[in-house]
Amino acid sequence: MPKVRVAIVGVGNCASALVQGVHYYASVSEDEQVPGVMHVKFGSYHIGDIEFVAAFDVNRRKIGKDLADAIFIEPNNTVKFTDVPRTGVIVKPGPILDGVASHMRKSFMPYEEPIEPVNIVEELKEAKADVVVNFLPVGSERATAYYANAAIRAKAAFVNCIPVFIASDPSWAKKFEDAGLPVLGDDVKSQIGATILHRAIVRLLHMRGVIIEETYQLNVGGDTDFRNMLAEERLVSKRISKTKAVTSLLPYGGELEEKGRIRIGPSDYIPFLRNKKIAYIYVRGRKFGDIPVKIDVKLEVVDSPNSAGVVIDAIRAAKIALDRGMKGAIIAPSAYFFKHPPRQAPSDEMAREWVEMFIKSTYN
Repeated sequence: MPKVRVAIVGVGNCASALVQGVHYYASVSEDEQVPGVMHVKFGSYHIGDIEFVAAFDVNRRKIGKDLADAIFIEPNNTVKFTDVPRTGVIVKPGPILDGVASHMRKSFMPYEEPIEPVNIVEELKEAKADVVVNFLPVGSERATAYYANAAIRAKAAFVNCIPVFIASDPSWAKKFEDAGLPVLGDDVKSQIGATILHRAIVRLLHMRGVIIEETYQLNVGGDTDFRNMLAEERLVSKRISKTKAVTSLLPYGGELEEKGRIRIGPSDYIPFLRNKKIAYIYVRGRKFGDIPVKIDVKLEVVDSPNSAGVVIDAIRAAKIALDRGMKGAIIAPSAYFFKHPPRQAPSDEMAREWVEMFIKSTYN
């Protein structure tokens, strides 16, 4: 069976959970249920068919290390749930560009001379990468564009896991379409994350006829992602992505935004939480007789493993699209696996149905 050859951009906590997860479930039987993964065998590809062939980072402590070692090097602080054998993949220096915010230089420890960035296109070609997965820090607009262009030039599919708009940007989707390549994104959903839970609450209230008047979602955590997001200017796309994921469920969602009655996004960095994420969700609305109803919820998760299974499915969906010669933004998987897809599905249930149809080759 052919492998799915994957290149990772950004060897942080999310990459750590992904690499650990692929190894952890590599030999699981096809009829077993793996939590957080749609199917052990997604189309033609088993979880164990994912093979990591290249990795790029800017942290000088990770550069030159085997991927199996680099995923556990600080500032990574997610849980270790399995040992990972040597992969033979050496982490190479990628361009820094805007991938490191000024207040993050001490944490990310970016390389300096004489280390220089490698030629990403040539590295991807040499590795024969099928899929490039983007795990850069939030706010890395120029760096994400650089790697998206590199994927196009290397003839690889692109899975954009961060809130920089690539798959959902028509101009970028057209670039991938013109190149005959698939792109999936943007901003990966967690298995059970704040946005998923927020959507479920809002959809339940809407389906039961409640008029939602205001809502917020406040998130705190202790990893480098939350520290990076202390810079508000790096959060523009993140807030849009998370907000649209919720307001898209309501016919009057735009009005809530215009009136300033919705606020969603990271709120603070608490170092001792490490890779733990805590979300506070509040919704207030009106039910029959204009009687108020309020919901307050607290969600606590270890953040990075929460999305790893979703990314495993997204990678395999990208490879299926590549095998079929599909090009441009791939609608169905993007709608289910990402917060800001090219097309929002009316519900997560419908988005999942779209993916099942995609697997059976009846829907883009």
